[in-house]
Amino acid sequence: MIGNLAEIREKGYKALSKELGAAGTVVFLRQFESGNGNYTEEREELLKDLTIDNIVASIEKRKNEQIANKEY
Repeated sequence: MIGNLAEIREKGYKALSKELGAAGTVVFLRQFESGNGNYTEEREELLKDLTIDNIVASIEKRKNEQIANKEY
């Protein structure tokens, strides 16, 4: 039998800590935090001026810079 949720959680923390150490466990668990703010509003604000043409131009510019610097 696995146990109740508290026991499962405790066993999980112990397993993570054993495999990843304290710092690694914290980094792993932070992936699952919900965070704060409104992602949809923030995304719309950040991307409001972005167009397909802007994206294509940026890709072409980066590709040309890599070719010029032989970074391909």
